[in-house]
Amino acid sequence: MTRGIFTPSRGGWALIRSTWLSWMQYRSFFFILAFGWMIPPLIYLLVWSTAAGEGSISGMTRGAFVAYYLILILVNQITYAQTNWTVGDLIRYGQINKVLLRPIPPLYDALASEFAGKVVYLVFVVPILVILAFVLKPELDLTLLNALAFIPALIFAWALRFFWGYWLALLAFWATRADALLALQDSLVFLLAGQVAPIALLPGALKTLAVILPFRYMVAFPVEVITGQLTRPEMLTGFAIQVGWMVAAVILYALLWRYGLKRYSAVGG
Repeated sequence: MTRGIFTPSRGGWALIRSTWLSWMQYRSFFFILAFGWMIPPLIYLLVWSTAAGEGSISGMTRGAFVAYYLILILVNQITYAQTNWTVGDLIRYGQINKVLLRPIPPLYDALASEFAGKVVYLVFVVPILVILAFVLKPELDLTLLNALAFIPALIFAWALRFFWGYWLALLAFWATRADALLALQDSLVFLLAGQVAPIALLPGALKTLAVILPFRYMVAFPVEVITGQLTRPEMLTGFAIQVGWMVAAVILYALLWRYGLKRYSAVGG
């Protein structure tokens, strides 16, 4: 019985290792992707830090903007679920069959790509962020509470972004262009997850949408936690909303996978 419990775990780690080795063969391509994801936040870092100058905007100084955007770049790289873009293709072209035939849950395949990809990206991103921090001199008043709260906020942000994108990708069981919804999600993350501007600086209607909808909690919320932009009640409320959306995303993923797989089996025989 014990052997049966641990076999999927060992298989999962073996899959992560093999996927990582495969990714490393094309690391220059993925480094270019990672650099491309860094460009928009870097642009807005320069915009807002220049606008702040020697003063401040809504209480944020130039150094605070630098700290915010450098951390946001790191969080965005960690939480971005690049594997969700491949799920629709696997379904449309029938390549998901080979995933279904493996002796471990199909979700392991996506998770293996996720973890392997994060290692490849961070090998490139972290040194660049260290250099930028040395040059731009961010200001971060870090407290123990914020540092500790950042860890679960980051984990939940990744889980929310991964499962939210995954259930959208599973719509490929019914629609041929489900990936258009992933593109829409990326646009909403860009607008409402603190990349164009910190959430506190958004105009009224956009700020309200950002607080209610799940996209803020995929990127901006962990950044706000560690940079001390939230009071303790605001932090607790944010965690409640983040976890609520994450649970909803997992439920949607489970339902769509279950009924989508039935439909796929019926159509494909």
